[in-house]
Amino acid sequence: MRFSPASPAIDQHTTDRHARQMTLFSFDSYHVLLAGTGMVIIAAHWLPRFISGREPAASALLVLLGMAAFFIPGMPQAPNPLTQPYPWELLAEWCVIIGLFATGLRIDKVGSFIRFLPTIRLLSVAMPLTILALAIVGWQFAGMTLAGALLLGAVLAPTDPVLAGDVQVGPPQEGGEHPVRYALTTEAGLNDGLAFPFVHLGILFASAGVLTWDMAGEWLLRDVIWRIALGGLAGVAAGWLLGRVLFYWPRNNPLARTQTGIIALAGVLVAYGGAELVEGYGFIAAFVAGVVLRRQEQDDEYHLRLHDFAEAVEHALTAVLLVALGAAFPALWPYLDWPHALIGLALIFIIRPVIGWCSLYRTGLAWRPRAVIAFYGVRGIGSVYYLAYAGHNVELVNEEALWATVAFTILLSTLVHGLTAGIAVERVTARNLDPADDPASRA
Repeated sequence: MRFSPASPAIDQHTTDRHARQMTLFSFDSYHVLLAGTGMVIIAAHWLPRFISGREPAASALLVLLGMAAFFIPGMPQAPNPLTQPYPWELLAEWCVIIGLFATGLRIDKVGSFIRFLPTIRLLSVAMPLTILALAIVGWQFAGMTLAGALLLGAVLAPTDPVLAGDVQVGPPQEGGEHPVRYALTTEAGLNDGLAFPFVHLGILFASAGVLTWDMAGEWLLRDVIWRIALGGLAGVAAGWLLGRVLFYWPRNNPLARTQTGIIALAGVLVAYGGAELVEGYGFIAAFVAGVVLRRQEQDDEYHLRLHDFAEAVEHALTAVLLVALGAAFPALWPYLDWPHALIGLALIFIIRPVIGWCSLYRTGLAWRPRAVIAFYGVRGIGSVYYLAYAGHNVELVNEEALWATVAFTILLSTLVHGLTAGIAVERVTARNLDPADDPASRA
């Protein structure tokens, strides 16, 4: 039987064949994407053993090797954050909340007010001033709108709990929480959540085009006071309840005896999801829940099991995200000009070190610990989440330049901080503490 070119049977057969071919191509591309990502992750953790014998280069290598591998012609492309922001928002969100919970579990001792004073200064002085400085630089020197510059400042200001492992305190029960590590750990644990009000302010400004006193007052009451308080309370409640279930209920057969690490992931979901349901900041709740849980049965080895499980999940998700960031660089490079690159350079080498140093004035820290804390404000996954979140909620002006700036700053931070943090922090923490080095010793 012969068919004319217009025959429906021929059209249907051709359509089915093309559909199968497209499906096969997409399926093969997906497998290439998986294989390439896996090879990059292995190489990024393997090569440092030849380069320096240390691990800190892994974060930078994940981005650089991801960029190199997926720049090869014919390789499938990672989701473009400019056209597909939601996968980036979702993956970054998971990385951050799990990292925050693990960070809370690391803190063996909350300490006195004097010990916590550097953290208070970094959160209440350094972060707002950093946002302001970045906004001014972006507005005056990069030609950004005032709303866009404010949003960029809020996105880049918080330090990162995920990529800052080399500068943080060790796992539960390790002890030896040096003031430098303690300050950087608690800062990273809290300032992701505390940057959220400023992200909302940038979104509000970008949406309305103007910021009135009434809008500012409503933002202050709702996004700053109310939602921060709810996030903290939700974290306390989740951490306390999880501690009861793990260690005390039922008395003769507590859940901690199972030694299963999956409860860490469940605890993150309860704290974060519960806080968001009551319109509190889930990032704050995730960190506070880890801190509160750590206060219960502090000598129980189960805390270490929970921390190690959460950290393993965090590292896996972060590695995938950093490789994807490197793969997305070719699409972002055309939008990175010198004024926007200077924003990242100014943040890493001038804004954070200078503002951090000044904010730590009269906290009792000697100049070496003070300098290390001021310089090592690592930027990373939280910035990806905030920008993807903003792009999901408002139409951003010059969104391409915003993404290029954030990606460049993260790459710069992983290179500068990642390659030097381990050595610098180890040197300053290896010194025998005297009263001039540790303000808590004089409390």
